[in-house]
Amino acid sequence: MSSPLDPARASAFAQLALKGIDREYPNKPAEVLRGPADILSPAAMHPAFYGCFDWHSAVHGHWLLVRLLRVCAGLPEAATVRARLAAHLTAANLAAEAAYFEPKDNRGFERMYGWAWALRLAAELKALPDADAGAWSKNLEPLERRLVALTRDFLPRLRYPVRTGVHPDTAFALGQILDYARVVGNAELEQLIVSRVRAFYLEDRNYPSNYEPSGEDFFSAGLNVADAMRRVLPAGEFSAWLDGFVPGLRAGDLGNWGRAAEVTDPTDGLGAERRAFGAPAGRCPPGDVRRRHPRSRGSRAAARVLGSLRRRTLAGDICRVSSHPRRPGVLIPRRGAVIPTPPQRARSGRSCLTRRLPAANMAHPDSQNFFPPPRIPPP
Repeated sequence: MSSPLDPARASAFAQLALKGIDREYPNKPAEVLRGPADILSPAAMHPAFYGCFDWHSAVHGHWLLVRLLRVCAGLPEAATVRARLAAHLTAANLAAEAAYFEPKDNRGFERMYGWAWALRLAAELKALPDADAGAWSKNLEPLERRLVALTRDFLPRLRYPVRTGVHPDTAFALGQILDYARVVGNAELEQLIVSRVRAFYLEDRNYPSNYEPSGEDFFSAGLNVADAMRRVLPAGEFSAWLDGFVPGLRAGDLGNWGRAAEVTDPTDGLGAERRAFGAPAGRCPPGDVRRRHPRSRGSRAAARVLGSLRRRTLAGDICRVSSHPRRPGVLIPRRGAVIPTPPQRARSGRSCLTRRLPAANMAHPDSQNFFPPPRIPPP
């Protein structure tokens, strides 16, 4: 089944992201205040990434715009997108973002979800083959280097992974940063993450999917684990591991992963994010009988989510990109947005955002991430 996200909808999401990245308020800061001098406006603290309600949302709002430029030819908003990215991703702004992480009290800021999104943005910029992206990528390098250093310092000290359906989840961040490491060719970072993924999750068995979702989950901690493991294990080894991790999958028993989560109050931004809690779009090896269960249900989940987005939740057109392997290509509003009535599906039936792209440097040929790692264009 093709994606319900068509080029007209991609244009609508570009408009949402453009509104979000420049909207400073409402804002949810996550700073450690060391004294009165640290009480600053979001734009003063984060001159590049101050919009979209919080820092990581601003970062992946920029990622969304860069990705739209790369994969959606003829995007009507392209000129505006480039102008706003140029205004935000300046050398001065990004140097300030990097410097923010220097004080000891700030080194845990957005760990590791925001770090993962910033490195995903770095990888996407390297894959956009034009002069603008080259300049933005160079400007981002101080923040990129800082977050890589923080990751390399933190992971060896992390004794237990964080398992949660919200931002601090370790498996989600490890998967995204591993993709970044492979895209840029950072073998040392790749080796570190592969070793930590194996150490954290290789012995996992009988995941209790019926304990999900919890009250504010927007993705599945269990499926994030599987999504990380399929990046580091060869196809046969991953298949055997998955049998132990989700024993009922071969018979189509997905537990709560195969059911739509109930949202009783769509005006509650945190609770409303559960509406995207649907069936997984797993990436089992070719020919594996388990592929048919998550793929079909995942497509229905994507259609259900997109169909639910026309209602307003909280004030503000702030866009968030779905960060879940079960919702391939789904873009959902961050704490509420008015989404235009879905247009008719394009005759091609395939979204420019979610068309299948070649996977780069993955564990096996069919191991494609929800965000396929971009290929860096030749010089």
